[in-house]
Amino acid sequence: MNRTDRLYALVDELRGAAPRARSARWLAERFEVSTRTVERDLLALQEAGIPIWAAAGPGGGYHLDPAATLPPLNFTPAEVTAIAVALTTSRPLPFGAAARSALRKIVSASALSSRENARELAGHIHLMQSSVSKEPPWAATLRIVESALVARQVVELDYLDRSGVLTAARAVEPAGLVGSTEHWYLVGWCRLRQAGRAFRLDRIQAARVTGEPAPPHRVSEISLGLVAWIRDLSLEA
Repeated sequence: MNRTDRLYALVDELRGAAPRARSARWLAERFEVSTRTVERDLLALQEAGIPIWAAAGPGGGYHLDPAATLPPLNFTPAEVTAIAVALTTSRPLPFGAAARSALRKIVSASALSSRENARELAGHIHLMQSSVSKEPPWAATLRIVESALVARQVVELDYLDRSGVLTAARAVEPAGLVGSTEHWYLVGWCRLRQAGRAFRLDRIQAARVTGEPAPPHRVSEISLGLVAWIRDLSLEA
């Protein structure tokens, strides 16, 4: 068994044994390698983000949370390729980096033959839009807004409205991101206006996560007509 196959087999063994732990000596005997080799393999898996924990004492060893990992997935090569092409050709999306990370995990969890066939199939697809891979000017703003949403914290905006008026340090309690065919908007409760507002990402001159916890909001709670208004591209905060 080569090292790559052994790493996959280690994860499968720990997943199958959960919630019980397996000692490094037990695993070494199981895979006919030294205890030191097993410990190096487990460390490599931990560094790769696999949720493996070590428990000391009698009955201790290594254990894995099966709910936090994926077993080998039966994606077809066409399905894996379709996901990759969709991410490559789509315009910038919220949590795009997370989507690409998820794709890598899907590929890693797929059977080896599927990965190789998907790689071969992808070689037959070539994109001619050279601008697809370029980040828009508001990409950095999007990442800050994503952080505010995930952390549920107030975000402070320097915002240029459609009239060209700049409002600095505008505190917003984020509710969500809404996309139209042309633009993405941060929807939230604007403390300056004391009302729900939508802020076009390309008009945000600067954004800062304040660290202040934000009250929970849903887009529908901010304003019943807000989403439809954005859809018609007639709303500017």
